[in-house]
Parts: sequence; structure tokens; C-alpha cells
Amino acid sequence: MFVKSITLCVATLFASFVYSASNTCSSIPRGSNIDIKRSPALAYLSEQNNYWSTGCGALKPACILYPSSAEEVAAILKVLGKNNETFVLKSGGHNPNQHFASIDGGPLISTKNLNEVVFDREVMTVRVGPGNRWEDVHKALQGTNVTVVGGRIGNVGVGGYILGGGLSFLSAQYGWAANNIVEFEVVLANATIVTASETSHPDLYQVLKGGGNSYGIVTAYTMVAHPQGKVWGGNLVFTGDKAPKMLAALRDFTEHYPDEKAGIIMTAEIAALGAVDLWIMFLFYDGPTPPANVFKNFTDIGPFTNNCKTRSYYDLLSFNNWSVVKGSVYTIATETTPLPNATVGAEVLGAYYSHWRNTTKSVFGVSGVIGSVAFQPMPKLIARKAKERGGDLMNLDDSVDRIIMEFDYSYWLSLDDAKMDDATQRLYSGMRNLITGYTDSGHLPKAYLPLFQNDGYFRQDYFGRLNTVSFARSVREQYDPQDLFADRTGGFKM
Repeated sequence: MFVKSITLCVATLFASFVYSASNTCSSIPRGSNIDIKRSPALAYLSEQNNYWSTGCGALKPACILYPSSAEEVAAILKVLGKNNETFVLKSGGHNPNQHFASIDGGPLISTKNLNEVVFDREVMTVRVGPGNRWEDVHKALQGTNVTVVGGRIGNVGVGGYILGGGLSFLSAQYGWAANNIVEFEVVLANATIVTASETSHPDLYQVLKGGGNSYGIVTAYTMVAHPQGKVWGGNLVFTGDKAPKMLAALRDFTEHYPDEKAGIIMTAEIAALGAVDLWIMFLFYDGPTPPANVFKNFTDIGPFTNNCKTRSYYDLLSFNNWSVVKGSVYTIATETTPLPNATVGAEVLGAYYSHWRNTTKSVFGVSGVIGSVAFQPMPKLIARKAKERGGDLMNLDDSVDRIIMEFDYSYWLSLDDAKMDDATQRLYSGMRNLITGYTDSGHLPKAYLPLFQNDGYFRQDYFGRLNTVSFARSVREQYDPQDLFADRTGGFKM
């Protein structure tokens, strides 16, 4: 038995050496049209600078592969199937979690050349490549009077956004972005190309709507095209001392959602040792002007800036790019809470806000730190619309209204990574403890509270919070029995 074990160990080591020696970057078949860039090529350096977080750009892939078709993605996966290299896939590069779309030493597959935007007016669909950003999609659709359910900031990439669910300004009308996919073109771990839809590989179709990168590489999304004209939107900015009124208005807006064409993101920001202390709202209305009372709860508080106006959807998303803070390391995390009722709303939401402020103040000594929390309404209406459009892996019920909270820290120096990792963990775990405590005391209703994948921190257990995790695992075992995506690339895993 001992000799047999030694033999197996030697064989494993030899196999690992062979696999490592046969790296993906040097094994792409000759004559392939796949573009390959290595450092210090300008395109390589440009790609590395094109992350929202410098923490991701600091990781250096062995090469960057630029496939232009599903067939070329399949060719890359055939090579990966013969070695043991870790790899990553990059769409827009907006996720700040290291190793999700960034890598040290292995191949990075960029979807930059998978950038089609094709509108089919006859069937009212738009075929969208994952290499686009949402501003690219909306620019291509200008003049067509249609849109798709997509991101709220133009610079966000298509690929990861949809696979994480995708919360949109249009979600109160149409559900998550993932609920608006007619079909996915997917390259599986065994390098076969399939179409996942309601009638073809329906189990794969269902898990891709919120299942992340655990099942294959999506090379095209066919999306529902919705009628679209001019929209209204922009920002309201308030001083930090307006917190009680802002939180009360948020609570009432979420419960009594005034108009399904309306959308908001309500953020609080602290920076410069507290010298910058603001509330910044992103407002949207699907029409040239909102009815008078839709946003009245907020405008009555008295913003000192109001740049909302009528514009094209493309112009609004491009304008929202001002909020992207590049040139810094940043972290992102999330938590979901049931909406408190009007009686206890001030206490509960005030406790959340205080916890965020206190945690942020504890890292004021970190160079360039900016703390942000975004409150994103998730009324029952969105859960119903998601169900009506075929559901998704998150499987929200409409028993309660919810708020999704997004927590962001940006800072200048990687030497502060450990300190900011600790603060991020304290922030989301402390928020979870508050929610649990208020539920136990009866201040909050008991509810199913999955995490929103697009806002998740790499340490958070996205799949563990889903009530569909058994289904998700069974589909993964069917389509990736060798665990290529489970073990050898980044992202949330079961």
C-alpha cells in the first residue's frame, strides 16, 4: 500500500509538471485567429489599466487572449482542458474582487472583441456580446426607440452584470436584467457550444440567470427589446445632516413604490476625515418628465444640487460615469434587509447607517479612503415581475419589501489591503448581526434574504444564501463534471 501511494504521488507530480509546462498562452493552435498579447505590449498594458480597482490591475496575467467568436472561445477551452492552469474571464473589469476577472500568472480571456449589438425588430430582441459596456449597447441602439434592461452606469460591463442578476433602473417594470434574456450562447467546459433557452437546455438557462461563471462562458446574450423614448434623470445632492429625513423618505418610497417607471439609488458618502459628508441620489424616470409627486419625498428635503433633466438613455448612463472612481483600490460588499415598518423604521435604518459611519470612521487614517453605502429599493413589485418573466436563481418571493445595501471603500495604497479587508468584513458581518437581531426582536419580519451577487465581497457566501443551491449544484455537476469552472477560475463558488 505504501509503495502504491508513493507511485501515485510521483505520477501526480509528473502529471502536474507536464500540465504546467504546457501552458495555455503558448499552446493556442498555430494558424488560430485568436489575438494574444503579452507584456509589455501596449494593448496588454492598456487592458491592465482598464479595471475599476487598481488592486485588480496589479495582478499580471501570463498573456491576454482576445477571442472574436464562440468557436475561438471553444478552442481556448480545449487547450485549458489539457492542462491545469488557473484562468479568468474579463468583461468590463468593474468587479473589484481580485481573481474574479484578474489573475497573476495564468491566462486572462478578454471578451473585448465579442462586442456585437444586433437589433432584430421583427422579433424585438437584441443580441449583445459580453465585451460591451452598457454605454456601448445604448449608443448602438440610439435611434431605434428600443432599449434592453441593463446597467445604471454606462461604464459597467455586460458579461458579469447579467450573470450576477443585474439590477436596473427598469427593474420595477421588467425584473432583473437576467429575467430579460431570451437565450444564452454558451461554451461549456468540454468546449461544446450550446444555446440555453426555455426550450433548449432549460436547466442551464435557469441557473445562468444569477449563477455567475460556474457553468460556462457566455459569448452572446439575446435580450428582450423594450420600447424606449426619452428618459428623465440625474442626481440630487444633500448634506450629511439630512440622514433621518433621507432614510424616512427611502423607507416610504420602497413600501409605497409610487410608479413602476421610477428608479433610485440613494448613497451616502464620507471622505477626507469626514469633511466630505454627503447624500447623493441617482434618479431615473422612464419618460421625458416624471409626474409631480413621484420623487416629492426626496425633493422636499431640500437638495443643494439638482441636475435632473430630460435626455436620452445613453446620455444618462454616460453622465452617471462621473461616479466611477478609478486610480484607487476598492472593495465592495452587500447585505439584504427586509424593509422595517413605519413605526420602527427610524430606529432600524438609523442603526444601519450608524454602523456604516462608525466602521468607516475607524479607517479614516487610511490614505485616500472614501466610504460609501448605497441603499437600493427592492419592493415586492420587482420580485413579482421577476417571477412573471420566468424567474431566476435568486428566486425572490414577494412576501416582503426589501432593501439591498451596497458597501464600497476606495483607498490609494495596497499596503492598506489587510486593514480595509478587516473593515469590510466588520461592516457586512455587523450589518448581518443587526438584521438578525432586529428579526429576533420582532422589529423586522422573517424573510428569505439572498445576497445580490453583483455587489458581493469575495468572502461572502453567495450560493449558501440561496434557497435554490441544491438545484444550482446539480446543474453544475451535469455541465461541468470535471469542475473546470468550479476549481480553476474566480468568482463565487458553491
